[in-house]
Amino acid sequence: MKSILPLGAALLLWASPVMAAPQTAGDEPAQQSAAQDNQPTNDLIEVASHTGAFNTLVEAAVAAGIEDDLRAEGPYTVFAPTDAAFAKLPAGTVDRLMQPENRGELISLIRMHVIAGARLTTADLAGQQLTAETLNGPLAIDASDAITGVRVNDASVTLTDIEASNGVIHAIDTVLLPAN
Repeated sequence: MKSILPLGAALLLWASPVMAAPQTAGDEPAQQSAAQDNQPTNDLIEVASHTGAFNTLVEAAVAAGIEDDLRAEGPYTVFAPTDAAFAKLPAGTVDRLMQPENRGELISLIRMHVIAGARLTTADLAGQQLTAETLNGPLAIDASDAITGVRVNDASVTLTDIEASNGVIHAIDTVLLPAN
């Protein structure tokens, strides 16, 4: 089994902001930069929001206060539970997690689905069994069987390679629960 580690300790600091340096080399570059700032970024949050399948995950990121972290530069690989995956949790679990007093637990749960420092596509994973380090612990990835497809822990990947400007999303059918 291989082990994929995130690129550097700074990426492990999930809550650290990413800031771009402003351009100061004259009016034209500043105007061009301003025009680019008005363009959609198509980051992980933007892409997840527009698919319609990850509404609960996006709401959870907002409730946890880490939405901006998923907009950061990356790269990230996100094994994103669909709304149907969240619906499989015991009744009341999602509502309980969304309460401010459970923010730490919610952050832990979301981090279990994110690999920082790598953009892993199905082509990268094909034929492999490996352990990747999420922002909240190890994740077993099994893409060794073309018939069963990609599995992460006990979840099946149901939709692959949803590209974002700062990473890639793979839809999964089960919410990954942290070990703690």
